[in-house]
Amino acid sequence: MKDKKKRITTLLMDLLVFIVLVCLDRYTKILAIVKLKDKEPFSIIDGVFEFRYLENRGAAFGMLQNQRVFFIVVGVAFMIFAAWMIVKLSADDKYRALRYVLLLIAAGAFGNLIDRSITIYVVDFIYARIIDFPIFNVADCYVTIGSFLLFFMLIFMYKDDELFKEKHPDEE
Repeated sequence: MKDKKKRITTLLMDLLVFIVLVCLDRYTKILAIVKLKDKEPFSIIDGVFEFRYLENRGAAFGMLQNQRVFFIVVGVAFMIFAAWMIVKLSADDKYRALRYVLLLIAAGAFGNLIDRSITIYVVDFIYARIIDFPIFNVADCYVTIGSFLLFFMLIFMYKDDELFKEKHPDEE
């Protein structure tokens, strides 16, 4: 019973983290629309870093322009996969970092999925002028950082037999 309660508490905490991350992404995009759309870029560090409004109809770096249905299908598929992984993972502290990394990626995917579902584009606004890096948003940061951390964790921290057990210790 104690293990079941811990599992439910963990899943509720995961849901709360997910909601906070998605809300932060939405808030920053709304700010970008209100403060940046149809206006000059806002320089944070002159010549280095600025906020600049962009309606991105493609993927990262402008690839796959106008493929809205493809992005929605991929986003939904990833959301299902991430939810499945989070539910299947043990509530043990050993997997907490992995759960948060999956939540980070899922929140980023969902944030951009919301944009693509409501409009035909994703609002991007963060621009590293010094290296002329493509304009991106908070959800993109979640996905990029989360993906890097997930790769690192799967290579160096966890073994396959640890992650994909038939039964988790807290379910026995």
